[in-house]
Amino acid sequence: MNLLYEEEGDFKVGAVLAHAPASFQVESPHGRRSKVKAAQVLLSFERPTGAELLAGADSFAKDLDTDFLWQCSGEGEFSFQDLARDYVGREPTPTESAGVLMKLHAVPMYFYRRGRGRYQKAPEATLKLALAGAEKKKRQLESIAQWAAQLQRFECPPKIARLRDELLYAPDRNKLETKALEQACAASGLAVPQLFERCGLLASAHDYHLNRFLYEIFPAGAGYPAHEAPAMPSDLPLAEVLAFSLDDSGTTEIDDAFSVTRVSEDELRIGIHIAAPALTFAPGSALDAIARDRLSTAYMPDRKFTMLPEDAIAACSLDAGEVRATVSLYLNVSAADGAVRGHHTRLERLRVAANLRHQAYGALNEGFESGAACGLPYEDELRQLWRIALVLEARRGRPSIPAHAVDYTFRVEAGRVSIETRRRGAPLDKLVAELMILANSTWGELLAERDVAAIYRAQAVGKVRLSVHPEAHEGLGVSCYAWLTSPLRRYVDLLNQWQLAAAVQGRRAPLSRSSEALLTAMRAFELTATRLDEHQRALEQFWCLRWLQQEAVADLEAVVLRENLVRFERLPLVTRVPSLPGLEAGTRVRLAIAAVDLLERTVTCTWRETLPAALEDAPGPGA
Repeated sequence: MNLLYEEEGDFKVGAVLAHAPASFQVESPHGRRSKVKAAQVLLSFERPTGAELLAGADSFAKDLDTDFLWQCSGEGEFSFQDLARDYVGREPTPTESAGVLMKLHAVPMYFYRRGRGRYQKAPEATLKLALAGAEKKKRQLESIAQWAAQLQRFECPPKIARLRDELLYAPDRNKLETKALEQACAASGLAVPQLFERCGLLASAHDYHLNRFLYEIFPAGAGYPAHEAPAMPSDLPLAEVLAFSLDDSGTTEIDDAFSVTRVSEDELRIGIHIAAPALTFAPGSALDAIARDRLSTAYMPDRKFTMLPEDAIAACSLDAGEVRATVSLYLNVSAADGAVRGHHTRLERLRVAANLRHQAYGALNEGFESGAACGLPYEDELRQLWRIALVLEARRGRPSIPAHAVDYTFRVEAGRVSIETRRRGAPLDKLVAELMILANSTWGELLAERDVAAIYRAQAVGKVRLSVHPEAHEGLGVSCYAWLTSPLRRYVDLLNQWQLAAAVQGRRAPLSRSSEALLTAMRAFELTATRLDEHQRALEQFWCLRWLQQEAVADLEAVVLRENLVRFERLPLVTRVPSLPGLEAGTRVRLAIAAVDLLERTVTCTWRETLPAALEDAPGPGA
């Protein structure tokens, strides 16, 4: 005797070897022996053999009309043998019964399973919906296959082209376009950016990386919504000082300026003047909403996206020849030793006499240390500020700029990039840094003393964080430190400036320490700053690699950081070198550049030789 039985959802056959009341010992057509429970048996038969039954039942099932079977079925439950009997009009053969069973089992949309070998036909309305869904899915699968085939031929279907940025940067795996793209990538062995490049959807690798930034940071577009123009208060007094700023040549948002006035033979009055957008538009205004949404200016090697729109910057930036609203910190300083004797804060209008640039004043860095004169405008004032900066740094007991820190300046013109290095900590850098630290710490203390809420920057055990409570900044050696000197570029500074202006004027501050707006701004700024930093590093990596290609660099020196991780000398670029031998951190090596991939932002290198210790002040690329 042979049995047709069900096991783990499959129909199987076997010849009975032994029979117990509740089970059978059977042998499959392939010779495998197993125990089958009586409850699993669907059909017992003498002929044909099990293998012949399965083959015949499969053939019989293929000829059965599913719609006809559904129409022949009653409304209640039935067994497959009953339906087979009704279908053939006589007692069905084992092959015919098995064929009906296989057909019923293969079309679950038409027939619901109600038990082992028992079924019930689906209601007509439910069946229509299921069939429509199946037809839709079939068309979707056909579309996916068609689009994937086009992509493999490097032809991009219009529907996929319209979703280019979404598919590149935030694909939805439930969408048909994403599934087609994944199939094409798997078949072609290419990553999505590489496939799109072959399809002509990427104008350049630079656009790919820049568009990722735009897609993630400005999903609604990088333009500014409508807003009112900033207006300077008419009641601000005009400062009677000669003020000048000192910035890099590419700076357009000039936040700070300085003035040096001799009060007497032994005393100077030093002015630290900060642009005051907080005095030209109010919290809750359209410009506030723009700044709160952006939170920071975003800097890229070849461009920047400012926090405030151009008209607001033009109205507030401390540009030469203009009168601008400022928050000014005046210091009474000893002319002899540079010690600060006192200070006061004023809200005022300031006429800016000049915008000095680091690039034109670089000679002063050596001139200050050597005592040689360079004959530059405002040289005496800058020399006085440098001397005061040295006193401020000594009083704090901390360097304002980390030792051996290096700045990298990227300049991109007509698609060509130059990368210049500048050792930080030069006198002019120290001058600006120390005065900004003094202003931020002094105003932070003022806000804390008057119990006015603000966002502070604290550091303890090496960890820097933002806080609404005044806490020490161990790295700078100050008791509290609030960002206030870059209100055109950072929303935290702008928010703090509103609070400071209220404190100076004796008004109630716009925000309390428990204000949701204050806490939300602090958390959002931290997250946004991290995201912007990641995008800036990504674009800097791209331009470093572009420089390697542009200059056809065959080999380059690097410094071992750890194991096979190295940092290129004179480039802000880190990579892994699998062929690097075991070397101590700090060891200099020469690497051969094997390949550069601008889309993936990777460089493949091989170790060539180990070098002696680094030479100081070697020129950087493009210098």
